[in-house]
Parts: sequence; C-alpha cells; structure tokens
Amino acid sequence: MNIGETSRQSGVSERMIRHYEKIGLIPAPPRRGAGYRDYGERDLHRLRFIANARDLGFPIEEIRTLLGLWADTGRASAEVKRLALARADEFQRKAEALTALRDTLIDLAERCQGDERPDCPIIAELAAARSA
Repeated sequence: MNIGETSRQSGVSERMIRHYEKIGLIPAPPRRGAGYRDYGERDLHRLRFIANARDLGFPIEEIRTLLGLWADTGRASAEVKRLALARADEFQRKAEALTALRDTLIDLAERCQGDERPDCPIIAELAAARSA
C-alpha cells in the first residue's frame, strides 16, 4: 500500500512515516515501478507500535529499544517493565515540577491586587535577578 493509505491505517502522518524511515525505526519499504513506497502489514504493525509508544511518552531511543525487545520473543519482560517504570518515574518528576510552578503562579497571582495600580508581585518576580 502507498504511504497515504499506510498513514490512514496506522494513524501516523506521512511526514512522520518518512522520518521514522530516515532514522531507522522502520525499514525502508520496497519501491514500486514509479518509485512509490510500498508498505505491508508488518510496517503497519510497527507504525502502530511506535505510535502507541509515543502516546505513552517514550522517546525515540527508548522506542528503538522497545522495538528490539518486541522483536525478541526470548526477551525477559523485566527489561520492558524497567523501561516503563523509569518513564513513569520521569513523569512523576515532571508532574511535581509542574505542580510547583503552578503553586508559584497562584501564590503570585493571589499577592497581586489586580487593580489599576502598577504594583504587581508577578512583574517583580519576573524582573528579579537570579543568582548563578
């Protein structure tokens, strides 16, 4: 099937399919007589796997590792679990950092009178010098 149909069936944009091919996440498909890519069912499964991994927040290099583990039927599930838990830990760190940012913004907003006066702790905080 051509790249457009592959894109529709996999849910991965044509641009990303070409990118994944360029960086080696999917093998280069054979070409038809006119030079068009000709994708098969294996490519669709691989693209769906990649899309699902991306949706779960895995970066490209970890997806590369997961693809290798997926292809290895003798793999130990412990490695897959380790990758998933490490990604979950990273999300927890990011969530905590975002919560701290949100709390800071709410605190600044609560200290701002929000009236016609120019005094504003939000602007003062943004203008504050940072120590190196």
